[in-house]
Amino acid sequence: MDKLEVIKKPIEKELSEFKALFDASLKSSTALLDEVLGYIKQRNGKMMRPILVLLMAKLYGGINDSTLHAALSLELLHTASLVHDDVVDESNKRRGQSSVNALYDNKVSVLVGDYMLATSLRHASYTNHIELVGLVARLGQDLSEGEIIQLVNISNRDFSEEIYFDVIRKKTAALFTASAESGAISVNAPKDEVEKAVLFGEMIGIAFQIKDDVFDYFDNEELGKPTGNDMMEGKLTLPALHVLNTCANEEKKELALRIRSLSASKEEIASFVDYVKQEGGITYAEQVMYDYRNKALALLPEAADEAVRTALTAYIDYVIKRNK
Repeated sequence: MDKLEVIKKPIEKELSEFKALFDASLKSSTALLDEVLGYIKQRNGKMMRPILVLLMAKLYGGINDSTLHAALSLELLHTASLVHDDVVDESNKRRGQSSVNALYDNKVSVLVGDYMLATSLRHASYTNHIELVGLVARLGQDLSEGEIIQLVNISNRDFSEEIYFDVIRKKTAALFTASAESGAISVNAPKDEVEKAVLFGEMIGIAFQIKDDVFDYFDNEELGKPTGNDMMEGKLTLPALHVLNTCANEEKKELALRIRSLSASKEEIASFVDYVKQEGGITYAEQVMYDYRNKALALLPEAADEAVRTALTAYIDYVIKRNK
């Protein structure tokens, strides 16, 4: 049995119900909108965040309708944010496939993203749980704020790991945090357990983003992006930040600033990628990632159902060992 099967085993029935609900939510009587939603639906990924919602609900109780609508609301918000991100980043690819804005145009992409955001809020209301509605609204704020902090940071001359973690807590980690939290809230878990769920989701989200950042140092056709793609967008992530803060190489620091300002050539970026790898940036980032993995696992209740605990352990191991 592979890791994904282990992860899904305790929630097979409920995950099937979620997927049916997800497919039904991405339909419209307007031809163009229905076409674009259909494209988004058919390229959907592994549903890692909804799976986390369901597993956390099962950890603290029994999955119910509120759980399913909370999972759907978060997945729709996440998907809408990706559609908007591709417009902001002028990206033509998303995980190796054409982005919505590449196939249609920016106007259509923004409007479809807005439609999905509205649909997300509708399903949040269907939970009949005001705390979950507030959670989804806060998540939308965090995702937007994280993008803005990242944009502002491009002109920053400091190589701050603190800002890096602030960005990923409000972007990638916020989605996992909200997923874990909403699962616990949907089954009326005690406050102290909800707080642990929040921390658990955040640890997973940070580990997930560090893994994504490490991918950028290696060619991967499955990801649909070449080595150094983040740097082509002016982004310096954890491996680079660590090396820049521990190695006294002023020439490389000046090159890093040119990367941020989008004035570095592809050849310079390639040489900087090699430099970061040689100076231990990848090793450092992976160690930090495993530290977060261990912190997350320490938060799982010892008395938890064995199948759910095994699934959540497999979940975080999948996050840090995946190859795309």
